[in-house]
Amino acid sequence: MGLAYAKPMELDILIEDPAWEALDLEVLVAEAATATLKTLSLNPDNCALSVLAASDARIAKLNSDFRGKPTPTNVLSWPAEDRAPDKSGAMPIFPQTDPSSPPAELGDIALAFETCAREAEEGNKSLAHHTTHLIVHGLMHCLGFDHETDEDAALMEGFETRILATLGVPDPY
Repeated sequence: MGLAYAKPMELDILIEDPAWEALDLEVLVAEAATATLKTLSLNPDNCALSVLAASDARIAKLNSDFRGKPTPTNVLSWPAEDRAPDKSGAMPIFPQTDPSSPPAELGDIALAFETCAREAEEGNKSLAHHTTHLIVHGLMHCLGFDHETDEDAALMEGFETRILATLGVPDPY
């Protein structure tokens, strides 16, 4: 008999910019991550994810360091493993999330407050709904989804729309 590791999803949330305290970010992250993983038939209770809630300045620095783009962006993600499929439009290779295994490290997500708030206002969306979408989007990247090709974008956006609907968030596309 193996060891049972199952416990609630491991979330490491660092709120670096106090502006994020306007939202109940811990709840948004937990709900968005759980809905994403359950929709993809993964066990959220055996996964780990880190989220950084930062300012545009911090995200611009990270974007410059990791992507060579010295500007802020709404969300950045760093998958713990490369889970991308070999073929465009195919499903990624998901981690094992069974209770007999150690928690699957999914990766890290970083959110930029000013960019998220501006985009929400410009799109006539609530900040909570827009942030929820970006958490789902970032986690999807950590799980191996991408939107580089039309096929990949259709797959990713289709899942995002379905996941967000379970959370009462309107279709962002």
